[in-house]
Amino acid sequence: MRTRITVSIALLAALAGGACFMSRDPGELSLRAEVQRYLDRYGPEFQRLTLAAQEAQWASQTRIVPGDETAGARVRAAEEALAEFTGSTENIELARAYLRRNRELSTLQVRELETILRKAGGNPQTARTLVQQRIAAETKQTEQLYGFAYELDGKRTTTTEIDAILRTEADPAIRLRAWEASKAVGPTLREGLVNLRNLRNEVVRALGYADYFAYMASEYGMKPAELAQQIDGIQRELRPLYRELHTWARYELARRYGQPVPDLIPAHWLPDRWGQEWSALAPVEGFDLDGALHDKSPQWLVEQGDRFYQSLGFEPLPPTFWERSSLLPVAADAGFSKNNHASAWHMDLDRDVRCLMSVVPTGSYYETIHHELGHIHYYLQYSTPQIPVLMREGASRACHEAFGSMMGLAAMQPRFIQAVGLDVGTQRPDPMRLLLQEALNYVVFMPWSAGVMFEWEREIYTQGLPAERWNQRWWQLVEKYQGIAPPGVRDERWCDPATKTHVNDDPAAYYDYALSYVLLFQLHDHIAHNILREDPHDTCYFGRREVGDFLKSMMRPGATIDWIELLREKTGSPLSARPMVDYFEPLRRWLVEQNRGRVSTLPPL
Repeated sequence: MRTRITVSIALLAALAGGACFMSRDPGELSLRAEVQRYLDRYGPEFQRLTLAAQEAQWASQTRIVPGDETAGARVRAAEEALAEFTGSTENIELARAYLRRNRELSTLQVRELETILRKAGGNPQTARTLVQQRIAAETKQTEQLYGFAYELDGKRTTTTEIDAILRTEADPAIRLRAWEASKAVGPTLREGLVNLRNLRNEVVRALGYADYFAYMASEYGMKPAELAQQIDGIQRELRPLYRELHTWARYELARRYGQPVPDLIPAHWLPDRWGQEWSALAPVEGFDLDGALHDKSPQWLVEQGDRFYQSLGFEPLPPTFWERSSLLPVAADAGFSKNNHASAWHMDLDRDVRCLMSVVPTGSYYETIHHELGHIHYYLQYSTPQIPVLMREGASRACHEAFGSMMGLAAMQPRFIQAVGLDVGTQRPDPMRLLLQEALNYVVFMPWSAGVMFEWEREIYTQGLPAERWNQRWWQLVEKYQGIAPPGVRDERWCDPATKTHVNDDPAAYYDYALSYVLLFQLHDHIAHNILREDPHDTCYFGRREVGDFLKSMMRPGATIDWIELLREKTGSPLSARPMVDYFEPLRRWLVEQNRGRVSTLPPL
């Protein structure tokens, strides 16, 4: 039975600016005008509270002082104020009441009202106590995650130093100690993550969502089962290529470390903490980007990224970006730490944009900068008077990631590197080796993001996977999708999934990155063939205003248009992994030859 919602005349008058949708006298405002009055009042208040919450989060992540609870208290207060507004019973009831008459409203008004309800779903004040408990738990979890004191061989270390060891160290014993040190934070986060799983589910159920995973999937207009079907299709299309990469890596790593060829790749053999990106396994002779950047300052790297976007016709980064961003690593003797995970921030949903990074002059960070500035320029493109505050988001979360990742890919191609004057060597790099390095980044990432992370988070939120089975199930999924094994016993004393940042503070959305890679290659394929008329493997976006015009045409609408509709309109095709498969097809054929006589041991999906 549908619950009857009663909205008071006084409430409607206050929220809709003196107009009431229940009154239809000829002299009254039309329904569209009433709704617009309401939206015009909602937007600025949402913007004000968002800025306050972002400022509190920014302060807490750029200056982490052990034992200091004031930053966390400010975050909780600001987040609770935002939650009380977005999840207020009044806003929920009014948005629902207006949407019952959606045929009388504009398409944009309907999208804004639906967004109000979606935002309320994470903070419904009908479950106010639960929302407050969730905010407090998230704040505490973030403090524990970023404030954790890592140790290696009895000395303090950082995740940046651990990552460097895993990228470069040749001694398996040292690699093992570094890998194990990276997992030490897990047990300290287990209890908090169990509590957060329960709170997140309970909060969204108050507004009718089945669970938190379903709530996050709803932004794509899909139910979890529909999303899983799409993700599974992408995985299966890419599996033949990943199988060849996995076989190549097993034999290459066994040769490198002087060990028998394993069926599953030991996790500490791989060049990052989760086996999500293996490009360091395939350095390209004649393409020494690290060497070309070693004498560049962090400021230069970010400025070079900005020069690229300007060459496409984007506006320069605003002065406040340079004044307010946190771009450098914290000095060892600073007395505080910061979140070292690179991110882009849209503080006020307008012109206050910032990056939180710890830039070092490496090829990896060079790519990361181009990615993060993609987010920044996306923010700036839709932060215009024509786009309502509520619609200042990506067409989907994956779209936001896709633009940044595509610009990272474009900035790494040889002709681009040459165009910006970086000296990476005198000999022309082997195109197949370059393609291998790209695949060890983009393709290897898919079983991790669309497999391990997708399935594990779906199981804990949707299926209620018991906490006493979390680590066991994690490593089962790692084996199934990635073909990776832990270097030793990883029983339930550990909580290895909690060592991944996103599991704690950006949950049930990691598949955004997988979808973004599919979008990346679809968009890149369109740009290469239809705009640049160049080989997709060797493009140069730099200085090509027509590329910038295409990108801006996709960015400017923000969330005012459905993401699938936008993709069809701009490329003529629905979401498809085929361009990604086609891009790497020459490499797959090459790997088949390299792997001739070798045995594939990758488990079936």
